[in-house]
Amino acid sequence: MQTASSFPTQEFSGATWTWRDRSIYYVCAGEANETYPPLLMVHGFGASTDHWRHNMAQLQQDFQVWAIDLLGFGRSDKPDLQYSGDLWRDQLYDFIREKIGRPVVLLGNSLGGYVSLCVAAQKPEAAAGIILFNSAGPFSPSTPAKPEPRGMRRLYTKTMRSLLRQDWVSFLIFQYTRRKSVIRKTLEKVYLDKTAVTDRLVEDIYRPSCDRGAAKVFASVFRTPRGTPVDELLVQLGCPLYTIWGEGDPWMNTRDRGAQFRRFYPQLRETYLQAGHCPHDEVPQQVNQLVRSWVQNHIPLSP
Repeated sequence: MQTASSFPTQEFSGATWTWRDRSIYYVCAGEANETYPPLLMVHGFGASTDHWRHNMAQLQQDFQVWAIDLLGFGRSDKPDLQYSGDLWRDQLYDFIREKIGRPVVLLGNSLGGYVSLCVAAQKPEAAAGIILFNSAGPFSPSTPAKPEPRGMRRLYTKTMRSLLRQDWVSFLIFQYTRRKSVIRKTLEKVYLDKTAVTDRLVEDIYRPSCDRGAAKVFASVFRTPRGTPVDELLVQLGCPLYTIWGEGDPWMNTRDRGAQFRRFYPQLRETYLQAGHCPHDEVPQQVNQLVRSWVQNHIPLSP
């Protein structure tokens, strides 16, 4: 089996697009064709277009493929803003309209999966289909909320929440987590195949953390408003959906989460792979074959 560590690497030259007076980085490969819609790849938190290089290298043979750095990540600008699913949804929607010019199949990992789902559900004219890899995002509570803690426990909880919203606290956490040794240890926890955690991968995640404004983006995690629940988005969704799960993900119970997706969108197709949180990067050969087959067999041909 070909793993990410042995996968041929191809470099792609990128370009920038101005959105709301901010510079957005993107990459495009392959030729546009009238048979299949383009693919638009959206990374997770802390990642970038680099995280899709193994997928673009092969899928460009059959599709026009695009990858984009969300505002605040990768080589895109990192302004001091309130980041949210709605902000990134609007960025992707405008990019599809202005740069690609036709509906796309969205491929999203983790945070990028949630944002892609927001686009497909709330801006349906932009999406021909959607493929999610270990997608993030909240579901509506299925049980009554727990009562607020009392006494010292309540004071401790409020104090911790307040601290995490302090700039100096989030800055110290950011300075620790951006260390290359910590990045490597984190990746080795979320990749089943440790050989897929290469020096190149660590560098690809470390490099954007050195950019001006990166610490502010990190801090925004603790202040981002709760987005539209995934179940509400799935109820609105009208295009084909394929979920691909790395079932070795330590950050989520993928079988339980997959069942939640099926509950609200029973017509989806799904696959579970022996991989961690980022199956598209860890086992790209398997993922590319699955993506190619699903798009060619389940996405309506372009008129």
